[in-house]
Amino acid sequence: MFIFVSLMAIKDNKKMKLFKKLMNPYRLVVVNEETFEEQFQIGLSRLNLIVFLVLTFTILSLSVFFVVSYTPLKEYIPGYDSSEIRKKAVENLFLADSLISIYKKNEQYLNIVRGVLSDNLVFKEDPNPNFSENNLTTKQNATRNNITPADSVLRDLVSREDKFNVVNNTRLAEELFLIVPAKGIVSQAYDQNNKHFAVDIALEEGTPIKSVANGTIVFAEYTAQTGYVIMVEHDLGMLSVYKHNSILNKEQGDIVAAGEVIAQAGNTGEYSTGWHLHFELWIDGYSLNPELFFDFEK
Repeated sequence: MFIFVSLMAIKDNKKMKLFKKLMNPYRLVVVNEETFEEQFQIGLSRLNLIVFLVLTFTILSLSVFFVVSYTPLKEYIPGYDSSEIRKKAVENLFLADSLISIYKKNEQYLNIVRGVLSDNLVFKEDPNPNFSENNLTTKQNATRNNITPADSVLRDLVSREDKFNVVNNTRLAEELFLIVPAKGIVSQAYDQNNKHFAVDIALEEGTPIKSVANGTIVFAEYTAQTGYVIMVEHDLGMLSVYKHNSILNKEQGDIVAAGEVIAQAGNTGEYSTGWHLHFELWIDGYSLNPELFFDFEK
């Protein structure tokens, strides 16, 4: 029993000594090194110093936390992923996907234009007989607010292009608001089997060539093989091509109306066989027989 009491007394003495050490007063004095004049002094203890350091560290930690959490500085922390950054990343992802789709469509369109200009376009057989109908139906649903009766008729005719045997071309052109580019003698008809995706119309020198419908000039240049060529992009993905002209009356980027003169008949280019118009009609990369839509005979 005596030993236990002695041990407790020793522990109490140690605690008292530790407490006294913490509470022992100290004085921090700042003096002038040359004159030994007292400049500043402060009384403190070890316990006061510890409390001061803990409070200072806590205040600094809280200040840093609030500054980082509620100011834009958090954006500069490596690895930080805010909801705004995630939102922008998603938006950029969709934008990139849209740009890729637009690029592919433009690339496909440019390939078609290059093929039309060089006469090396390979005509693609439709693996699905309903392709044109489905494709045009999709376009119709996407643009149904801007559809006119003429547009609907054109889509239906394109989807059933190979089924046309007897067509009243004059009435059809009036319903579709299509204008005959020029009247003359058909010197060479449309022949898909021989890859002649056009109608050649024999014309006199300088005969005005008209745009078949409202559209935008997408190409108006001279080529070695087909001479002066002008191409007009219309609604519904339709493209009309006029080759071997002598003069071009419009430039690339011009907007033209149906029946507006865009060129004059000529005999230019290595492939030309005389004064005539080489006229092609395309829709979504597929060649159409112009004689199904126009009566070229005078």
